[in-house]
Amino acid sequence: MAYPDYPVPVDEAQRLRELERYGVVDQPSDPHFERLVELASSIFAMPYVAISLVEANRQWFLASRGLNVRQTPRPMAFCAHAIASKGVLVVPDALNDERFSTNPLVSGEPHVRFYAGAPLTSPAGHNLGTLCVLDQKPHLPTATQIHQLELLGELVMRPAGSGHVAGHWRTGGGPGPGRRQAPVPVVV
Repeated sequence: MAYPDYPVPVDEAQRLRELERYGVVDQPSDPHFERLVELASSIFAMPYVAISLVEANRQWFLASRGLNVRQTPRPMAFCAHAIASKGVLVVPDALNDERFSTNPLVSGEPHVRFYAGAPLTSPAGHNLGTLCVLDQKPHLPTATQIHQLELLGELVMRPAGSGHVAGHWRTGGGPGPGRRQAPVPVVV
């Protein structure tokens, strides 16, 4: 099945190098990220939520809820579109959006109709992935909901102590290999 190409960010080479330096792709899920996914699912009452990292040829889920896969090809990824923008990408009804209407994730399982993804922006300004919420029904989120998604995305990337992403990323002066810092408590 054919569907339109995804936009490639202008900083793609730097973005991919930075994502690789973080060293979290293909690592086991982490309780901190799982809690953020659970929180997003609860706040937005969405059955599908993911922290998605977009590589050159695929998107990989660092943590997810409701999805039965850990990755998808990048051409199928809504998040590949979201990382090319500066704000939250909202797709109220994917069936009525020419970028996504023929996407296998829309026409087949899980039958995505709604998508909203907040870019996960590194301290260097590169969008490495998204925190996204999805549903099988169309939605039109409020400005408050969009802002809440942005805030949750910032929590994914929030430094804790001297490390990035709540001390769970491998780079940036974090706790080092094999050592984990306790996540900073999230008060909502």
